[in-house]
Amino acid sequence: MTLVTRLGDLERAAMQDVWEHGPATARQVAERLGDRGLAYTTWLTVLGRLERKGLLARAKVGRSFTYTPVASREDHIAVLMQQALGQADDREAALQHFARSVTPAEAQALRRALEGLEG
Repeated sequence: MTLVTRLGDLERAAMQDVWEHGPATARQVAERLGDRGLAYTTWLTVLGRLERKGLLARAKVGRSFTYTPVASREDHIAVLMQQALGQADDREAALQHFARSVTPAEAQALRRALEGLEG
């Protein structure tokens, strides 16, 4: 399992942007998230941190770098859920509490996922 570190607000915003729009340069991220009033160089720093954390891959395209998610948003969330579950002394109790907190539609999705593992 890949270790996923907790993301700060700017890191989370940048990841959401790249997951939603696909591979992007720091300038594209800065333009899309411009309502925050942050400089392009700030976003360049944020994307660099995400690359060092293993969440983004960087490739040189022309004179700039393009950042691409290493995993999907869903994969990232699944790792976070596994890490949270790993903190429990009693994993079964934690799973039971979680199961009681989900909506009926989410419970059905969990059932389908588990049935897929068994089949």
